Amino acid sequence: MKFGIIKERKNPPDRRVVFSPTELLDFKNQFPDAEIKVEASDIRVFSDLEYTEKGFEVSEDISDCDVLLGVKEVPVDALIPNKKYFFFSHTIKKQAYNRKLLKACIDKNIELYDHETIVNENNTRLIGFGRYAGIVGAYNGFRAFGLKYEIFNLPKAENLPNQEALITQLKKPFLPPIKIVLSGKGKVAMGAKEMLDGMKVKEVSVEDYLSTTYTYPVYTMIDVKDYNIHKDGSAFDKKDFYANPQNYNSNFERFAEVSDIFMAGHFYGNGAPVILSKEMLASPKCKIKVVADISCDIDGPIACTLRASTIAEPNYGYLPSEHKEADMFHPSAIVVMAVDNLPCELPKDASEGFGEMFLEHVIPAFFNNDATGVLARAKITENGKLTPRFAYLQDYLDGKE
Repeated sequence: MKFGIIKERKNPPDRRVVFSPTELLDFKNQFPDAEIKVEASDIRVFSDLEYTEKGFEVSEDISDCDVLLGVKEVPVDALIPNKKYFFFSHTIKKQAYNRKLLKACIDKNIELYDHETIVNENNTRLIGFGRYAGIVGAYNGFRAFGLKYEIFNLPKAENLPNQEALITQLKKPFLPPIKIVLSGKGKVAMGAKEMLDGMKVKEVSVEDYLSTTYTYPVYTMIDVKDYNIHKDGSAFDKKDFYANPQNYNSNFERFAEVSDIFMAGHFYGNGAPVILSKEMLASPKCKIKVVADISCDIDGPIACTLRASTIAEPNYGYLPSEHKEADMFHPSAIVVMAVDNLPCELPKDASEGFGEMFLEHVIPAFFNNDATGVLARAKITENGKLTPRFAYLQDYLDGKE
């Protein structure tokens, strides 16, 4: 079987890659029967020369490869028929802007595997860039705070080489005794936690966070049970919350009233209560100055996330009294950082971590007859149609949704 590492063609350019040269060599050493080819690219964070130095063929033509590995969506006209493709297709939630891409995969008899659909038997995702979103998002949150109050000016994450360099920068400024609330318990939130711990911000319990005044910066990490309550006042039940989210309301206001920075690293399910509402933000008791919305759900649980921001312009202001965007330096504005492609700012670290996961969880399936079913679960299209697992996309594919 022949594997190809494809050139990223989406704009704005994405410098990440599924396998770094070192990880690709590990792949070859573990599975010596695999043939591997790298498509030439002047974009990715690792140069063509770094791959050739590891013994890999770099070519403009990868049409002889069976399995093609990429990160972002492949433009329709660049899709090679009758191949197996891995990339983030952004189709499984019926995203209208990528309907043509899914249709092209069907028309070109492509087996499409989405990195988001690579899950274990319990439907837990096995690979992704979430950790790196958390790492960069936390850094950007502090950077936004420093810019807003003109107390320090950190360089952009994209101009620094790795996570260690980001932590080094964060250790330089003297932080006032601010409070940071971090939502979530998954890879995104844990990535942000790495940064807070790396810069030696003290973690405190929810109870102490809400009730104690500190003379130094602190943070607390909260899960759904900490910011949701049952409408009838009964005890919070996590299973019931996920099954019947409509029966719950957010009580995040108790955090909004004592926090300076909110780092949103949670997973937000359809139908769940709004977490930080317009009313909470407009309350005179709200003390939030910066919202680093790492999860970045537009029209979702964070009312001030009016739009995604960009790596070039990561911050914008939100005027709570009018629920509208404003200059971030407006005296009444809360700063919102809502970059939706944060891992792109740390392409080397993100690529290396992604390759490790892909080699552990996906590549073996090509050589053990898919013993754990990881490929079968991840496959969206096959033989010119949707697989049964993804048959729910048919109306979307037909343009009816």
